[in-house]
Amino acid sequence: MIKKFKNIIWIAGLILLAIFIIVVYRNFSEPTTSSNTMGSLLIGLLLGAVIMFLVWRLLNKGKQVEVKENSHTVVESIRRVFKIVFAEGHFNELYNFEETRKIFGFIPSTKRALVIIKAKVLVGYDFKKCVWEVDEQNRRIKMISFPEPEILSIEPDYLYYNFDEGIFNLLGREDLTKIQNNGKKQVELAAINSHLPKIAADQMRTMLTEVLQSRNWQLEGYDKISEGNNKSLPSSNS
Repeated sequence: MIKKFKNIIWIAGLILLAIFIIVVYRNFSEPTTSSNTMGSLLIGLLLGAVIMFLVWRLLNKGKQVEVKENSHTVVESIRRVFKIVFAEGHFNELYNFEETRKIFGFIPSTKRALVIIKAKVLVGYDFKKCVWEVDEQNRRIKMISFPEPEILSIEPDYLYYNFDEGIFNLLGREDLTKIQNNGKKQVELAAINSHLPKIAADQMRTMLTEVLQSRNWQLEGYDKISEGNNKSLPSSNS
């Protein structure tokens, strides 16, 4: 848009310059008084100078950018957690948003947005949800209940493509928020149905086995460490 505007300005300047040359040529070619000739010449020179000055200002106006940034950080809460990540996955989700409204009940107006979501998903366990009994005399740990693997973190990055808006149906902030939330949910579902829960469960079993055996302890209840039900895999962010 800016390039087109600059081109229009240059074309207008060239047209005015051509008019100025024609006027000067006629003043010199036709018999006129010296005062009229000098007056026309001065007017043409002043007009050309004004035009060039305006063109120069318009071309350089976009280069003068003033950026102001402000930041305020507010700590909402801090608490102790005992969560360990056992699996990490990287996902690329292609999310297509489209919404059509009918103006006056019959004129369709559609807005669209194509978004690529690149996300890192961390899956692990919250050890605060573990319940076990410790027999120090026999150096034995009995697992009473063990939580399912859960999504500990989703770190999405949104890349927007192909914005298309209707005349009476524009993309607003609420639409962008909706797109991001829905896209993040799609990534979460993809992570739930992936191999991340199984990898996390296998890693948990391996870690507990190695740690306890190195201390000459025994663990009862390995079967409590499950891969979880993929349809109901909890998320710590929800």
